[in-house]
Amino acid sequence: MPEREITYAEAIREALREEMRKDPSVFLIGEDIGVYGGAFGVTQGLLEEFGEERVIDTPISEAAIVGAAIGAALLGMRPVAEIMFFDFMTLCADQIVNQAAKIRFMFGGKAKVAIVVRSPAGSGTGAAGHHSGSLESWFTHVPGLKVVAPATPYDAKGLLKSAIRDDNPVIFVEHKLLYRVKGPVPEEEYVIPLGVGEVKRRGRDLTIVTYSLMVRRSLEAAEILSREGIDVEVVDVRTLRPLDEEVILESVRKTHRALVVYEPPRFGAFGAEIAALITEKAFDDLDAPVMRLGGLEMPPPYNPHLERRIAPQVEDIVAACRELVS
Repeated sequence: MPEREITYAEAIREALREEMRKDPSVFLIGEDIGVYGGAFGVTQGLLEEFGEERVIDTPISEAAIVGAAIGAALLGMRPVAEIMFFDFMTLCADQIVNQAAKIRFMFGGKAKVAIVVRSPAGSGTGAAGHHSGSLESWFTHVPGLKVVAPATPYDAKGLLKSAIRDDNPVIFVEHKLLYRVKGPVPEEEYVIPLGVGEVKRRGRDLTIVTYSLMVRRSLEAAEILSREGIDVEVVDVRTLRPLDEEVILESVRKTHRALVVYEPPRFGAFGAEIAALITEKAFDDLDAPVMRLGGLEMPPPYNPHLERRIAPQVEDIVAACRELVS
């Protein structure tokens, strides 16, 4: 039988449904996630199966959504909160950063906040400046938070199941351009541990370290470069925090060159942390300086031609790899 293929959005929905069936403490909370099925259709059908007490439509208040989720988690529930666009994470940042991330530390481990905050991020849909942000780097800086950014349907399902079962708050980043992407996802039960990266393509000449949508673009670039005799290895970190350092370092020690690719503006983004890691722990293995390829220093514009320019495209990755191996 051919392997089953489903979309990224369907994989997330399956993970939610399976965990809700398995554990009655798991529930969903967010704007338009019930009757409407979510802004991108991810939660369609879950209200009909689980009812209004476990798929909770809320008023338009991100602070209230996350605040309610934290309170429920402190009483033993496992809420999965949806924030309609990642830009709006700024509106519940106090709840996430000053409450969810700190409570377990401040109560000496006697209290836990087992919540997942899901949110679609990234540009490419013409949603303009207030609905196209890539702010995941902000949350990687906060002790107590885990940050996950899957690139494939298989990873999205396995990582979300692990995130829901984790006793710590998890920020789950879903790129909008990935929702309709299809990939193989087995029907049988599986999970992917948080903090474990994966080599998505083996190569010998240079390593691309990346995550989320940029994994797909890096793989496309690698195929183009292979026709020129440049053999690229692509490492998908999958989980930004905790970060699988060894999968990155092992690859760089083999290829001796590293390109870090990410969508947020180049300055101060999580890619800089990866570049620093490689420089500190694999400096003697490098044949060239670590290179970063990030987004431009501007909010996402509405104009589709300008919007395309702000984030690394396949041709940009190809050009950066050529420069790195020359």
